[in-house]
Amino acid sequence: MKIIIAVTGASGAIYAQQLFDKLHSLRNQIDEVCVVFSDTAKKVWQHDLQSQPNIYDFKEFQDDDFFSPIASGSSKYDTMIVCPCSVGTMGRIAHGTAENLICRAADVMLKERRQLILAVRETPYSLVHIKNMELITLAGGIICPASPSFYSNPQTINEVCATVIDRIIDLTGLKNNCFRWKTN
Repeated sequence: MKIIIAVTGASGAIYAQQLFDKLHSLRNQIDEVCVVFSDTAKKVWQHDLQSQPNIYDFKEFQDDDFFSPIASGSSKYDTMIVCPCSVGTMGRIAHGTAENLICRAADVMLKERRQLILAVRETPYSLVHIKNMELITLAGGIICPASPSFYSNPQTINEVCATVIDRIIDLTGLKNNCFRWKTN
């Protein structure tokens, strides 16, 4: 599996770092991971986490690099995850602007009918946001809001955030050892 991770300037860098950590731990199931940060993503990361991103040995492309392989459907990436996804980026993806590499790669995923997951990090939603979510869903994308679950009784902020990341990993189809709801 080849995966693209895009990180936008929405607050919630903890989700992106946990996603990097999880994908690194599942690297035996993955052929390649590449990363793109929006223009403001690393600034927000520094503010949120007081650190620089650790992307392990993943490939990194600049958001203005339209010659990178993820800008073309011929590169055969299987899944793209935008985490966290700002509502601005979501709107640009919904309307196919392709003005930067993140939006172009998302456009490629939709046109090639490949998996696109947006971990939207915003609340509340306006009708504009909801309509953009509808457009992306109708085009085949998956909206996975960064809304944690609590049925696993998380005790720390990292455990709370992990509930979102585990859900995203499940959506990709990767085998993931995480909390599962049990039936009696």
